[in-house]
Amino acid sequence: MTRVLVVEDDPQLVRALVLNLQARRYGVDPAPDGTTALRLAAARQPDVVLLDLGLPDMDGTDVIRALRGWTRVPILVLSARRASDEKVAALDAGADDYITKPFSMDELLARLRAAVRRTEDVPLAPDTTLVTTDGFTIDLLAKKATRGGHDVRLTPTEWHLLEILVTNPGRLITQKHLLQEVWGVSQSNKTNYLRVYMAQLRRKLEADPAHPRYLITEPGMGYRFES
Repeated sequence: MTRVLVVEDDPQLVRALVLNLQARRYGVDPAPDGTTALRLAAARQPDVVLLDLGLPDMDGTDVIRALRGWTRVPILVLSARRASDEKVAALDAGADDYITKPFSMDELLARLRAAVRRTEDVPLAPDTTLVTTDGFTIDLLAKKATRGGHDVRLTPTEWHLLEILVTNPGRLITQKHLLQEVWGVSQSNKTNYLRVYMAQLRRKLEADPAHPRYLITEPGMGYRFES
């Protein structure tokens, strides 16, 4: 059973989420504040986290940072904050997706399913499990990245995005394809997700993120990995 941690202080929304998730055979643990959320995350080891940013005891971005200190569990933000800088801040902190309130339950469930899929192990051919460059090494089977002899911590979304690119070296992967595969959406207005995550990957893997050698942008079209 897939276990979902719902971090939300609105009782009505919590009830709606719990009912809808349980009806689809998800296990649900509700948490009304950040402190409870962090305690439950450690105790229950959820498969995915639904997180409101406006919590009574701390900001949701602090919860994201705390979780990212020890887990790569997918984190989907549910927030009434619509400003672009708020979304970028949450994604930069380590969130995997951002859904603005009010939202469609069908869309939320689709995003949740996509988040869970990103964490599932996908069998890879032996010759594609290890990708080595002069700057970094990616072990796709172990889901491990190293750079300069040190491990690089990547979120599930960063892993999924990187995996698609490095298993198709030299091939242009369109924005639409990446959005569909990684987030389960294909709307062109979600391309800011790609920009944020590609910037994060470059900061973590490229020697000169402003002039990337491996993770290349094809303006207006998509991205490709040059080995």
